[in-house]
Amino acid sequence: ISDQKPLGCWSVKHGQILTCPVVCNFETHEYIAVHDDKVLRIWKNEDINLDKAFKATLSADVYRIHSLPLGGPLVLFRGGGVRTLDVLLEAPQQEIENLISGEVIRWSGAFMEGQQPVLIFTTEKDGDFFVYVQKPKLSSLHKYKLEQESAKPLCFTAHITNQTVTLLCLYSNYSVYQILIPLQEDTEEEKEILSKSLLLNFSVSGAVLKGTSLVVLDKDHVAVLGGLAASGKEPRECLTIWNTKFQTLQASKELPLGTSGQLWCYEEKFFLIHGKVLTVIMYKCETSSLAAAVGKLKDSQSSDVSSFVNWNTLEDEELVVSFQSQESVALESRMNLRSRRSGVAEEQQETLSVGQILLNFKDASTYVLETRLRKLMAKATTPDLQATIGCVVTALTDRCKRNPKYYPQTFLQEIVETRDLSYSLCPDLMTIALEKKDMHLLQLCLERFPDIPEEITYACLKAFLSISEDHLQNVDVDLDSVICYVDVEFNNKEVKTEIVENGFSAAMDQNMCGAKMPKESHSWGDGDSCPVGLQKAALLNAVLHSAYTETFLLPHLKNLPAGQAILFLRYLYYLYVKCSERVNTTLPGIRSPTINQIMDWMCLLLDAHFPVMVMLPEAKELLSNLHKFVRAQVRFYSELNKIEGSLQELQRLNHLRESQTYSIEVLEII
Repeated sequence: ISDQKPLGCWSVKHGQILTCPVVCNFETHEYIAVHDDKVLRIWKNEDINLDKAFKATLSADVYRIHSLPLGGPLVLFRGGGVRTLDVLLEAPQQEIENLISGEVIRWSGAFMEGQQPVLIFTTEKDGDFFVYVQKPKLSSLHKYKLEQESAKPLCFTAHITNQTVTLLCLYSNYSVYQILIPLQEDTEEEKEILSKSLLLNFSVSGAVLKGTSLVVLDKDHVAVLGGLAASGKEPRECLTIWNTKFQTLQASKELPLGTSGQLWCYEEKFFLIHGKVLTVIMYKCETSSLAAAVGKLKDSQSSDVSSFVNWNTLEDEELVVSFQSQESVALESRMNLRSRRSGVAEEQQETLSVGQILLNFKDASTYVLETRLRKLMAKATTPDLQATIGCVVTALTDRCKRNPKYYPQTFLQEIVETRDLSYSLCPDLMTIALEKKDMHLLQLCLERFPDIPEEITYACLKAFLSISEDHLQNVDVDLDSVICYVDVEFNNKEVKTEIVENGFSAAMDQNMCGAKMPKESHSWGDGDSCPVGLQKAALLNAVLHSAYTETFLLPHLKNLPAGQAILFLRYLYYLYVKCSERVNTTLPGIRSPTINQIMDWMCLLLDAHFPVMVMLPEAKELLSNLHKFVRAQVRFYSELNKIEGSLQELQRLNHLRESQTYSIEVLEII
């Protein structure tokens, strides 16, 4: 999610349907899926074709698979039967008992109590709701009935503490009820009716929250996703955090683009669909108090007070990446729930949250702002360091947007060079650098950020190709990636040192294919001379290093002007020739592009522009020479393959020969 890159994709055959969410087996690092209700599939990350993965057809329909870190996967069938995955795989066609005749499962959850997995699910039949608690390894099953009332349960969540199941139910009357169920050891028990107690009522200043999803954050906080409805107004969807101990709303975030109604929580992160975007929101809950709950923190209060920082420390809108342009991406916004500590006036500033400090210095002078931000980064604790730096950069970019004349170029370059940043932490940084034409900062970001969207990568490439060589002469650019293999005189003509390695040179190779060497040193098809200057070459190398997904980059590359596409292909061809001249096909220098990066970008560029390049006269010789050079490469490696056996035998003889004896031998390769 942090890199916004798809790592794997698998699909079932046409006509097949995945009928329950896919889970990961934490013990074997395998994925488990069910399609068409009964067909179980298990595969690993390196498997490509799902159709060739392990397959088992079961005897009953599966409702859900739950994966526990220490308890292994549990399979819940629609009839209420439960099996561990290991037991199920021993006999996939084993008979599965039907425990819930006529009932429909509405929700299920799996938990660990000590060393034993516990599975809880709720069912509905004719308006009545039931709760089942199972311990599969102990063959223990208990059934309970929820007491009836006019309001109906909308969703459930649960947790287990001290041998007691706490079931939270969100009802249609905009309230959350709590039900306590003791974990019993016996296996036979008459059906009990569970009583519930009101935990929380969702009413805020005359409005009510019509919740659709509920998750537990800790013993004192829950998160609710739903619509906030006020009389005479349309409901507004929002994500809220409530303090159940003091019955108060702690934080709220409107979601104007709408949601799917689903909310997930994992490792202190919310996951929800906002419009066409998967939104990931980090949070942290600390010990609550009445003062924190009502928002009346005093300087003299104790350290267990929890303060809720503005959700907009990083604006969602600044981090959005659409599903339309990038199938599955993530954006990251942050909400930090931090504690303030007591102290005297001098200490109060030190204990403020990052969001509050930035807010205090929002309108400060440039010197005061940058001085304070440097101190803030220096004092940030290790767990919060990256998020703090992201907030600092966001504060600087926000000021740049408000004041076009303000641009702390040196400060921003220093942060990118010395800190472990990513694009998702400061999404406006590269956009502003493009507006300011700050080529050095863009180069640094491309070389260091692991999660740059393909749209931004393309924008950088287009900017690098369009900027003039004369302008770049006055730009401070890191030349470490090119200085060792591109030498340029004052007249911008390359000083060529012929290197004959790999058994051939570029000139020899061209002659092998019957091509005439160009008369001018800067011909379109000449791979011997660099078509761009040192600065532009260094910037283009930074683009080659940037991570990308071909599917998402290709549509942008198709928009590259033909002249720029040809210039970029000429440079890639030049790099390809340079790599091929060396024994290890590795260019010298720091962060020089690899042969694989060069080849991948050449293929991408040709895929995007091949029809256009075939029609352009100025590209004809370039494509012809590229084709001949690649063909010569194939011939050369084909010849090497023919003598591979002889070379291996020669290597074996060298190992057998005594190292202390001196001899001259002539080996004839037939």
